[in-house]
Amino acid sequence: QVQLVESGGGLVQAGGSLRLSCAASGRTFSRYGIGWFRQAPGKEREFVAAINFSGGSTTYADSVLGRFTISRDNAKNTVYLQMDSLKPEDTAVYYCATGNNVFALKRSLGIHWGNGTLVTVSS
Repeated sequence: QVQLVESGGGLVQAGGSLRLSCAASGRTFSRYGIGWFRQAPGKEREFVAAINFSGGSTTYADSVLGRFTISRDNAKNTVYLQMDSLKPEDTAVYYCATGNNVFALKRSLGIHWGNGTLVTVSS
């Protein structure tokens, strides 16, 4: 069993940056791909980014490509989402989840989910 805890959310002005962290417990963390997802008020949850078990493969939603960077440190059981050039439309609760691979994560086929961290971008 893997438990995930997100952190790093907060209030930032448009054009600013935040780094989210997804800390995992459990010895099997390094076997999983990890994805970031977000859900804005009144909208469905959407895929943001994913990284495979080794960190050698990543994929992004078109809306964040070139602005967000996903990375992982398996020694620390942590995955990061560096968010730059933030826009008001990035405002959402951000969740991380484990998945079998980046393709499954891109289809929102998460296995274990965290409780989320709120990101608010002001204009």
